[in-house]
This record gives sequence, C-alpha cells and structure tokens, in this order.
Amino acid sequence: QVQLVESGGGLVQPGGSLRLSCVVSGRIRSINVMGWYRQSPGNQRELVATINTGGWPNYADSVKGRFTISRDNAKNTVYLQMNSLKPEDTAVYYCNADVRAAFEYTYANYWGQGTQVTVSS
Repeated sequence: QVQLVESGGGLVQPGGSLRLSCVVSGRIRSINVMGWYRQSPGNQRELVATINTGGWPNYADSVKGRFTISRDNAKNTVYLQMNSLKPEDTAVYYCNADVRAAFEYTYANYWGQGTQVTVSS
C-alpha cells in the first residue's frame, strides 16, 4: 500500500521560513510527478508547486521567487522550501504524487494527510 507522509509544518512569523518534506512509502515501482497543494478555510485546494522526474519545477504565481520545490528520487521524497512567508500562505499543505506501485501497470494519484502551516505574528 502506497502512503505519503508529510512533515515540517508549524507556526512561523511573517518573513520566516519552513521546509516541508513528504516521503512516499510502500511497494513502489516508480514515481512520476510530485507536488504540493494547499487549502485554507473556505477555499478550494490549490496548486503550490510540482516537479517532474527530471527536476523541472512549476510554481503558482503567488509563490514564485519565495518557494522552492525539490525531490530526492533515491529517497522517494519531495521537499518544499518556503521563504518570506506571508499570512496568506496559512493553509493545510498536501503532498501529491503519481505513483506506479509494484505489480501495477499504470500510475495512480495519491495524497498525503496534510500538514498545517500557520504564518502569524
């Protein structure tokens, strides 16, 4: 069974930094696109950043220049370095990945349980 487990959320002051991590575990054959999404109260879940197997990133306009997504394919892990955090970045952050599990022929999309990020003074 494939699982995505996030860590690294918490409370930070405006202008501060946090680093989120997400480990994909289970019987995995390969992982395609990995990414981060976020959802704040009363809003739909939105894309923050994605990264493909070649390491090419894609960012939401709201986080460009402040957030950096990266991945370690050997560790099945994706990271999100968040700098210059703003109160509007407050949300639950979810990890997402397209995973081909062992003995499967196609990729399936998986979500983590989410980690809370709160930016407040």
